[in-house]
Parts: sequence; structure tokens; C-alpha cells
Amino acid sequence: MKKLFTFLLVTLVTSSAFAAKMPMPSDMPKSYDAECASCHMAYPPGLLSEQSWQNVMGSLSKHFGTDASIDEKDKNEITNWLKKNAATRQKYSELAPGNRITKTSWFIRKHDEIKADVWKRQGVKSPANCGACHTGAAEGVFSEKNVSIPGK
Repeated sequence: MKKLFTFLLVTLVTSSAFAAKMPMPSDMPKSYDAECASCHMAYPPGLLSEQSWQNVMGSLSKHFGTDASIDEKDKNEITNWLKKNAATRQKYSELAPGNRITKTSWFIRKHDEIKADVWKRQGVKSPANCGACHTGAAEGVFSEKNVSIPGK
């Protein structure tokens, strides 16, 4: 019985730790870093479904209020990489409303305790600014243990 309890405890602890990690795939093309991460955090492709990434890449001329058009070679390279590494777990694979990570049901559920004024703080500015609070976001670590919400 003690071994079963230990096994269950270890499984519970490690499964929640893995759930908070979304590392960047090692085959990230340089174009993703150059084109996408030059304006915002390089979001791990596992945060959106294949269809959502296809939608994002298909509308770069209207990329959340900005013309983020890029040349076809880079666009194809990034699109193929994003789709190849897109979310496969049901939790993340929903079609994102408005193609926004921040509008997915899992994102909303994980951030439901955050008050609206926090998103507007100078150090945060937007729910899409993961690195403002998640100190390990650049490494794909979104654990609640690594959260530091900027002050007012």
C-alpha cells in the first residue's frame, strides 16, 4: 500500500510539473526567431492547434492590427514548422477564438483568478505578454511556481 501511495504521489507531482512545460522544439527555424520573436515572445507551437496556426500564418497582413507580412519562403518554412509542432493534446488543440492563445478555454481557465486591472499594468500590458509574469516563459516553463506578477 505504501508503494502504491508513493507511486501515485510521484505521478501526481511529475504530471503537473510536465503540464507546466511547453519547451520550444529544437528544430525551430531561424526565420521564426527573426520574423516572429522580433516583435513578441516566440510562442511555443504546442500552444495552438494546427488549424489555428494555419489561420495565423494565413492572415499576416492583418496580424492582430499590424501588417506582419513576410516573404513566401519564410512564411512557408514557419507555417510548416508550426503545423508540424502544433498542439496534439486535446487540452490545447481546440480552434482558438480569433486565433488568440489568450482566448482559448485552457488559457482562460488557468488565468481566471487574474483581475482585469492586472493585464493593464505597465509591466504586463496584455495577457499575451507571457514573460511579464511567467519568469521561465522564454524557456517554455509556465509553472505557477515561476510566476511573479509585476506591481502596480
